[in-house]
Amino acid sequence: MNRYPLWKYLLIAASLLAALLYTLPNLFGESPAVQVSGANAATKVDEAARERAIGALKGAGLRPDGVFAEANSLKLRFKDTETQLKAKDAIQGALGENYIVALNLLPQTPAWLAAIGGKPMFLGLDLRGGVHFLLEVDMKAALDKQLEKVAGDIRRELRDQKVRYGRVVRERDSVSVQLRDQATLTATVRAIGRVLPDMALQQIAREGDYRVVVRFKPEAQVKLKNDAVAQNITTLHNRVNELGVAEPVIQQQGEGRIVVQLPGVQDTAKAKDILGRTATLEVRMADDDQARIQAAFNGDVPAGYELVPMAGVRSGMPPAVLLKKEVELTGDNITKAEPTYDQNNNPIISMGLDATGASIFRTLTRENIGKSMAIVLVEKGKGQVITAPRINAELGGSFVIEGGGMTVQEANDISLLVRAGSLAAPMNIIEERTIGPSLGRENIEKGFYSTLYGFIAIAIFMVLYYRLFGVVSTVALGANLLFLLALLSAIGITLTLPGIAAIALTLGMAIDSNVLINERVREELRNGMSPQMSIQNGYSHAFATILDSNITTLIAGIALLVFGSGAVRGFAVVHCLGILTSMYSAVFVSRGIVNLIYGYRRRLSTLSIGQVWVPQQQKQA
Repeated sequence: MNRYPLWKYLLIAASLLAALLYTLPNLFGESPAVQVSGANAATKVDEAARERAIGALKGAGLRPDGVFAEANSLKLRFKDTETQLKAKDAIQGALGENYIVALNLLPQTPAWLAAIGGKPMFLGLDLRGGVHFLLEVDMKAALDKQLEKVAGDIRRELRDQKVRYGRVVRERDSVSVQLRDQATLTATVRAIGRVLPDMALQQIAREGDYRVVVRFKPEAQVKLKNDAVAQNITTLHNRVNELGVAEPVIQQQGEGRIVVQLPGVQDTAKAKDILGRTATLEVRMADDDQARIQAAFNGDVPAGYELVPMAGVRSGMPPAVLLKKEVELTGDNITKAEPTYDQNNNPIISMGLDATGASIFRTLTRENIGKSMAIVLVEKGKGQVITAPRINAELGGSFVIEGGGMTVQEANDISLLVRAGSLAAPMNIIEERTIGPSLGRENIEKGFYSTLYGFIAIAIFMVLYYRLFGVVSTVALGANLLFLLALLSAIGITLTLPGIAAIALTLGMAIDSNVLINERVREELRNGMSPQMSIQNGYSHAFATILDSNITTLIAGIALLVFGSGAVRGFAVVHCLGILTSMYSAVFVSRGIVNLIYGYRRRLSTLSIGQVWVPQQQKQA
């Protein structure tokens, strides 16, 4: 009656073993480390840079405990913070300003655990320490930039349509087009309405004053602001990746603010430097005259030209390109850069320009067919050529960069550089908070001990009140905690202080389920059922109640997860996972233990479940 088939016991054992393995990495802690990454998007940490970093450490008499090379970064682990600081200075001195050398932390998970996917939980800012920034996007600057583009589009369209116009002036939040009479005003409204459907047009027709005032429609203005924030968030993600921060928080707050939380970052100044970095893209013409190029490499750079280094994205390219100083087009006009394939399945890059850029680019390419054009990424006043393709034909608003033996990886890298170069609008840091590692450790200790003491108090009560069934409930409660920690570690969810509160709440809910089961079993005993039938009916009746109550709580948790944000979502995630693990441990694991203890006894006269109170009337009956 109360026996599980063998596969159920095996399933419980396997789930407990897996939970134990995936919880173990949290016990090994973290060690100080130094991370090396490129100072700009075009600089890669290649084999040569790694050898220079290792050589600098040897020269300083330092030895890393581990070296971990990743896609575009290098991490070196050290035994203590003193060695870490010395190593940072030595590596920075050897690599120079083209590389970012930042302090970091690395988990000390053993290799065999890491090989099976074991990793410690990601800890939030309040538990690990780190920096918190609140950035405000300069929406006025974003709007001004777009209005400048609108003014350019209007001039070009009226010129193409051969409509005579006067001054086109950008005013506070509009663009005003001066006209001479009613006929030109009508033609202007028709032309602008066709090419700029998102703009609201106001006609002013008075004697001697014919004007069209162009403004963004309210919905277009909202979209413009949202797009600016979204592009800035994307760019910030790319920059934060250089710091190697696990689980950074970069999200919009309100209409024009962005929250950036970097758990574990100890180098606040470096983080601010990276986040506040400005970058721009430029399209400039290259010189293909080999004699002039050779002279430039020998130090004789012609007037009006400069030798700009290649970004190192493409293999087999010269170290530098001779470019005209005149900027033909900026990255503000580039709307798309995606890697794709041509009809022969060769990798190419599909580029897109806005209306203004298309007009300029059409003229530029028509007049320079057969010459080379360079796309330059400028950061901190220094430019690097991302790519320098040859112009084969007149190009318009969309074109492709192809040829030259470009690989798929190179196409991806170039596209990423073009897309992630600059911010849509400048940002200001309006709030900055630093949480030290010691405070984070203190929060972890408080959260750990509060959960531990709560667990011990519950265990003592359950054992005293329910005897052997209380022991079973305590073991099931421990299994529930193990399952929950393993899930948080394996899935990679960031644990914060609200998450610890959710763990404590989950323990309370889990013990509720066990209390319900034990009371149901007592009730069956009170009604005169045999011990085996009491176990059978007690678990069956309790399961329906546990299921109902947990499902309603789970619905509330999912609502918090969907509609909440920040700390609320962190609480909701742990809460929902805790409900699932508590149901599994309370119903399935505890029943398995009870079956092992009592299920194989043929003559069972009583259960160790504490005092079974029987009403006096029931005794007399």
